Amino acid sequence: MSMHWLHSCLVLETLLTATAGLWAPVALTEEPAQRSVRIGFVDPASPSTRQHSVDAFWQRLRELGWVEGRNMVVETRWANGQNDRLPALMTELVESKIDVLFTYGTTAALAAKRATSTIPIVDAAMADPVASGLVASLAHPGGNFTGLSMAWAGGMTGKRLELLQETVPHLSSLAMIVGADDPQVIREMAKEVEAIAPTRGIKARLIEVRDAATLDRAFKQARKEAQALLFPGGLFTMEHRREVVTLAAKYKLPAVYPLRDYVDAGGLISYGSDTPLLFRRAAEYVDKILKGAKPGDLPIEQPTKFELIVNLKTAKALGVTIPESVLLQADEVIK
Repeated sequence: MSMHWLHSCLVLETLLTATAGLWAPVALTEEPAQRSVRIGFVDPASPSTRQHSVDAFWQRLRELGWVEGRNMVVETRWANGQNDRLPALMTELVESKIDVLFTYGTTAALAAKRATSTIPIVDAAMADPVASGLVASLAHPGGNFTGLSMAWAGGMTGKRLELLQETVPHLSSLAMIVGADDPQVIREMAKEVEAIAPTRGIKARLIEVRDAATLDRAFKQARKEAQALLFPGGLFTMEHRREVVTLAAKYKLPAVYPLRDYVDAGGLISYGSDTPLLFRRAAEYVDKILKGAKPGDLPIEQPTKFELIVNLKTAKALGVTIPESVLLQADEVIK
């Protein structure tokens, strides 16, 4: 082996060693930053009214990998019970270039659709989206809108009447209290009660309230004309639920409410949709849209779970005995 050949090999080895780093792949020290999405949320109510359900929405999004401050920016607006503020709040968020607009209720959904025809909209709890003109079909919403329906119909009214009859022996009259500015859908629910009640030997009376100052007067009127109360729902009574249940206790009026929030505040009985569950499902809709699904291709769902909550402490204060037939059906009994 010649010295010249050995020298050439040593030179080649040195060159290869020196240049190896130029061709070696560079190791990434961190993952590429994930795109940060912007979610706008508008609620007609106040934070204290809906916080439990809204928390369920954000929790589900976190479970699905969307975390505020990491890959998600949240823009929240509350109308604090003033529906006339909804159009401005929707427009404000639309102009801030959000990726998805999330909201609650039929009135808010209508305001959202008027504010944008391009940004995806998810509504957590509408009444009847077809009757209100939000969509042409539950199965194929089309456009930029989808969500979940509270499904007030389908036996809900009859069930609430049945619970009231079982709780109040020989019930022959009831009153319904709604806000004068609540949407038309609330009056339609009240009309449904007025239609069904006579078939059960009950006279139903609707009382409208314009503001919190007239609530006491409405309860006085109800006490004179009715043995019990049935609340169709609506933003007004929900916002003032603590005053509502306090006055029901003051005037010794047993009442059935549409949501458990009233019973948590001291009401007697509630029967309705599991609202936090609807909000969790709405979060799944938002997740699908952020991952590429078109809102108009996502069918509007009806709730499959309804809950009956009974407050025995309130029953005792009212002097009402909740029958075993009702207690056996209850999902939760507050003692």
